Amino acid sequence: MDLWIKLAAALVPPIALLTYIYCKDPQKEPIRWLLRAVLLGVFIAFPVAWIEGFIQTLLFGAEGQVVTLFGSTIKAFFVAALPEESAKLLVLWLVLRKNPYFDEHFDCIVYAVCVSLGFAAIENVLYVVGSEDWQSVAIGRALLAVPGHYAFAVIMGYCYAIYHFIQPTPKRAVFVLLMPVMAHGVYDALAMSGSVNPLVGGVAFFVLIYFCIKMQKLAQNRIIDLIKKDKV
Repeated sequence: MDLWIKLAAALVPPIALLTYIYCKDPQKEPIRWLLRAVLLGVFIAFPVAWIEGFIQTLLFGAEGQVVTLFGSTIKAFFVAALPEESAKLLVLWLVLRKNPYFDEHFDCIVYAVCVSLGFAAIENVLYVVGSEDWQSVAIGRALLAVPGHYAFAVIMGYCYAIYHFIQPTPKRAVFVLLMPVMAHGVYDALAMSGSVNPLVGGVAFFVLIYFCIKMQKLAQNRIIDLIKKDKV
């Protein structure tokens, strides 16, 4: 019974956000295509975890210990943010490139969120089920980590839409990856700082809360913007 409770605690937040973005879509995408995106997001979590472990060993040695704020920041951007967002973008491109239903700006956000929350769902399950203090982990990730992945996806989807439909330039192509990597990297840098400096980490926690609120507002504005573009 405990396992089912843990699974529910881990899966309800990403499912809730998937439902939200699905309801926001004025012209619904076929469920089978959305499920494909979610499942591919789940699948990539495993090779990405291996890649992250390899990069961490390469940067920080066999034990992978990070003992400075500079080190934790490097880890945030190059061990976590860059591999994860690169893999999500690859999957998003694979899902969209031959998708006959990909014909609106907002589709980019819908599919990006599906990929990202598939990734976040399996990551959440592994963290929650594998933790002794799983209640705290589940609450913390429901309030911060899962909404974070959602916001990164909205940013990626928005940039993808601008590039694909409006400005197919090299600069816009770079932004499709750069913007979510920057958002993800800042998030992780703030979250990881406490592991190497408790004093800085305490301050960073409140900055992280503010950052997350701003990201959710930005994500909501990007959603509204693309819905308006599809109505023009």
